[in-house]
Amino acid sequence: MKAIVATDRSAEAAGITLIDVPEPAPAINDVVVEVHASGFVPAEWEWSSTWVDRSGKARAQPIIGHEFAGVVTALGYGTTGLSVGQRVFGITDWHRDGTLAEYAAVESRNLAPLPGDVAFTVGAGLPISGLTAWQGLFPHGRLQPGQTILAHGAAGAVGAFVTQLAREFGAYVIGTGRGKDRQSALDLGAHEFLDLDTEDLADVGGVDVVFDVIGGEVQEKSARLIRPGGTLVSVVGPVEARPVDGRAIDFVVESIPEQLTQIARRVRDGRLRPHIGTLASLDDAVTALHPATRRHGKTVIRLRA
Repeated sequence: MKAIVATDRSAEAAGITLIDVPEPAPAINDVVVEVHASGFVPAEWEWSSTWVDRSGKARAQPIIGHEFAGVVTALGYGTTGLSVGQRVFGITDWHRDGTLAEYAAVESRNLAPLPGDVAFTVGAGLPISGLTAWQGLFPHGRLQPGQTILAHGAAGAVGAFVTQLAREFGAYVIGTGRGKDRQSALDLGAHEFLDLDTEDLADVGGVDVVFDVIGGEVQEKSARLIRPGGTLVSVVGPVEARPVDGRAIDFVVESIPEQLTQIARRVRDGRLRPHIGTLASLDDAVTALHPATRRHGKTVIRLRA
């Protein structure tokens, strides 16, 4: 089968290639999925799990991509709850070969049924970004209706979901980004928008939750805005700045089928719009994944028509 593999940790732009590899076999409690579309997160290049296995041994030419939508073609021993021919979507284990391949072996517990009226290309762009937003806002951020949230990167792959979900939940959403993102963020549901290049974060005033996808100085300034009892949620690694009287948390997204189902339901009824910036075929994936080529929003690779 064809697959996109990583070959050089030091050079993301030149460090991927399209090659032929053996098709995977399902382990216990696995399924094999015929991948129809796969998402890609540029941060994979920085993850240790991309380059080493759980024992610390280097991985040779790992298949990248860890979110996808496709059709189950085989069941491993002991697998229950899914069937051959079923449409599914979800996230693969970080230490295993990923989903930028024609077939992928995935633990069945990481998958949810994909409704028939949700396109594979849409489904592939939901798991990592959608679940990151959901888990950061609710179990980790403890967002409540009527609270104010500062959503950094409000029109980006994750931020688009944060903005929409927070607005639906009854929060007051202040989005941030670059000036060109203002209208997109407002269209997604932000009540206000702040241009980080030209406007001062201090002008925002107090907020109850900060959803940080940037880190560094922006995170430090944001922490000072959090009201007593509020929460700083970070998805860019260990939190370096902490609120004076509040919580700070960083987390790694998990594939939770019940939450995937909630996200898919909102896509179906129009409450949630994914932000796909780049859509390309597998043959064009190497070019599409190049940092100079990728556009704002989620990158999705279509493996089958």
